[in-house]
Amino acid sequence: MSRIPRSLEYLKTGFTAEAVSAARFRAYAAQAEKDGRPNLSRRWQRLAADKDALAVKLLGKAGQVRGEAADLTSAIEEERYENDVLYPKIVRDVDQATADVFLQLLEAQKAHLRELEELRRALTSATGDVALPAEVDQVQAR
Repeated sequence: MSRIPRSLEYLKTGFTAEAVSAARFRAYAAQAEKDGRPNLSRRWQRLAADKDALAVKLLGKAGQVRGEAADLTSAIEEERYENDVLYPKIVRDVDQATADVFLQLLEAQKAHLRELEELRRALTSATGDVALPAEVDQVQAR
């Protein structure tokens, strides 16, 4: 028997389903773009954005979006769990080719954790909104 209310369990399940669909649709969009089908890509991207909006709505209703400090703390805890527990366990339990994929993923995860920790420092010292790192400014300028 679940220790959380069934409605909360359903909200989290719905969030996961919508978020996974959105990611899958973005992957389809990237493949369509690679295949020279920009209109198909844009349609997949639009569908992914719709799925993302549904996921955000469900996550909010589940009480999982609480505000700056709480959200940042949750994100850092999640990244640490993935870096320190989840992915190392997977690496130990799979064949080498799959482990190599997860080892590459771990490198990206470490960068995410560093960025989240920097964001916490920036948020703690900011009197208003936080400044964007230079690489984010460059991406947005494109």
